[in-house]
Amino acid sequence: MPTYEYECEKCGGHFEKFQSMTDEPVKTCPDCGGKAKRLVSPGSGIIFKGKGFYQTDYKPTGKPSGTTGKTPKCGTSDGCKGCPANGTE
Repeated sequence: MPTYEYECEKCGGHFEKFQSMTDEPVKTCPDCGGKAKRLVSPGSGIIFKGKGFYQTDYKPTGKPSGTTGKTPKCGTSDGCKGCPANGTE
C-alpha cells in the first residue's frame, strides 16, 4: 500500500497517510479540520542491491560464438583470421 502526501488548504500543513489505492482521499486536515488535497508525488526510485541483476540473471555464459580461445601474440583481441601471429593462416 502506498503512502500519500496531503496538504491542508487552510493551515498549509503537510501530512502523510498510508492507505490502499482504492481508498477515498482524505478530505479534512487532522490538525485544523480544513480542506485537504492530495499532492502528486514522484514516487520512489528503483533500488538495485547486491551484485546486480545483469550479472546474476542476464549475463551470457561461456565464450561468444566465433572465438577460438587463443590470444594472438600481436595483442589484438579480434582474433584476426589469417594472421600469422596467431597461427590461423
